[in-house]
Amino acid sequence: MTDGRPWAPVPLARGTRGAVVAPHHLASMAGSSILRAGGSAVDAAIATNAVLGVVMPSSCGLGGDAFWLLWDAATGRQLALNGSGRAPAGADAAALREAGLRTIPLRGPLPITVPGAVRSWGDAHRRFGRLSRDAILAPAIELAREGFPAWDGFIDAVEATAPLVAEAVGPSAGFFAVFRPHARPWRPGERVRLPALAATLETLAREGFDAFYDGDLAARQVRGLAAAGSPIARSDLAAHRSDWGEPISIDYRGVRVTTHPPNSSGVVALELLSILAQFEAAPAAAFGPEGVTDPAWIHLGIEAAKLAMADRDAHLTDPAFRDIPVDRLTDPTYARSLAERIDPRRAARPAVATNPPGGGTVYLAAVDSEGNAVSLIESNYLGFGSGVVDPDSGIHYQNRGSYFSLDPAHPNVLEPGKRTLHTLLPGMLFRPGRAEPWVVAGSMGGDAQPQVHAQLVSALVDGGVDIRTAVTAPRWYVEPAAHFAPPIEVRLESRHRAGVAEALEALGHPVTLAAPFDPNLGQEHAIELVDGGPAATDGSLAAATDPRSAGLPAVL
Repeated sequence: MTDGRPWAPVPLARGTRGAVVAPHHLASMAGSSILRAGGSAVDAAIATNAVLGVVMPSSCGLGGDAFWLLWDAATGRQLALNGSGRAPAGADAAALREAGLRTIPLRGPLPITVPGAVRSWGDAHRRFGRLSRDAILAPAIELAREGFPAWDGFIDAVEATAPLVAEAVGPSAGFFAVFRPHARPWRPGERVRLPALAATLETLAREGFDAFYDGDLAARQVRGLAAAGSPIARSDLAAHRSDWGEPISIDYRGVRVTTHPPNSSGVVALELLSILAQFEAAPAAAFGPEGVTDPAWIHLGIEAAKLAMADRDAHLTDPAFRDIPVDRLTDPTYARSLAERIDPRRAARPAVATNPPGGGTVYLAAVDSEGNAVSLIESNYLGFGSGVVDPDSGIHYQNRGSYFSLDPAHPNVLEPGKRTLHTLLPGMLFRPGRAEPWVVAGSMGGDAQPQVHAQLVSALVDGGVDIRTAVTAPRWYVEPAAHFAPPIEVRLESRHRAGVAEALEALGHPVTLAAPFDPNLGQEHAIELVDGGPAATDGSLAAATDPRSAGLPAVL
């Protein structure tokens, strides 16, 4: 069973002047058109992200959050930009507990936090943009106003989310007017038009990205959110700011692996890789189109992921509210102590998870002709986020606040103005002796993101495979079976070599086989700067998108 996806060669696109990867081909095309018009990598990234918010609204949109890694070729400096939002000033964990809640609902008005993505677009554009907002947002505006063809992922997401929204928000929720206007499933290829969203994008193009937080658009949003029951006030929107910072990194067998600092889950991926680095890797021959053929290496990865996820639950939150021991969590000495706890002959049963599982994310990357690079991940969390949609503006809002705990002793307890922990993590890899990035890559897939990204890094570094093989190969991840259960359930893509699943089960792992190219196994996309990339005389680019997505790489 192939789930309708052919087992055929996946394109590896090569170019010399620019590249864009994204989980939908219309978004990649939009980004590459911006590069062709002379735009920067940041311009292309914003254009790509805006289109994804139109054609993949189940995973991202104007009401979501973003994390950036940026490589500035002119200064030879890498930057991190935190575009995640905060809890409103009126957030009150004690009041919610007194109302009888033990956890924050997954959908509805309560898990909505201030959307941070659009502010980060403005901050990045002011610093590194070249083209006008009109030019950058034009592809998204056209697709929203003139329509895009309904595709399988969009149709399935609408139908899966509709009953959940009806239960949490109500059968007359704005979701249905915007995303299910015909009171029936979309037909494949039927044109989907989002005129209210097009008008909002036009407002941003005309008045600036900050109009989302400060202008009439902000006032309209607050009215709509209040009508839905959200405590987000006009002052919450106006006060929101992005933060520029420094990436965090580790050395993985000579390759510098960089990502975004907390409240991103980048530290989880680094800790996982740090643990794996304490072991001798599987032979290079064990990595290839069939994934990892050595069950012992997969077992080590699963066990390392359990340990890293436990540390995430114990520490990860907003660093403005609590010290997070990033240096200790990524230190080789600490990783060695964790590695010693792994039994190579038996799966461990970890403590229950204290954070909910789930995901709903897009990852994209762009490299321009000067070698500037962007690694960007943006999300509204679960399918269509909170399910709260404002028909007047076309904005649908994230439910990242559902990650907050109501336990006052939990590091990620809900507090006013606090950023919640995020599953999101953008990545870049650097080879020894080279200043510029080697690979720009990242994954979507909720709790699977650190595990999927670690598998890509291991395949590239330990296996020496090319980026197409690394993003296409079958994969695995471990997760809780339900909210707040131990993370022991292994999802294994059925394309793995015969015997791998049985070997993992013999080690004590509960294994569920996933369909070939199952999109729920995470979707990783990557751009390689070959021989220094566009900035080098003889450099070039290679780009690959995950076949589990609707993406295609676009290069110049």
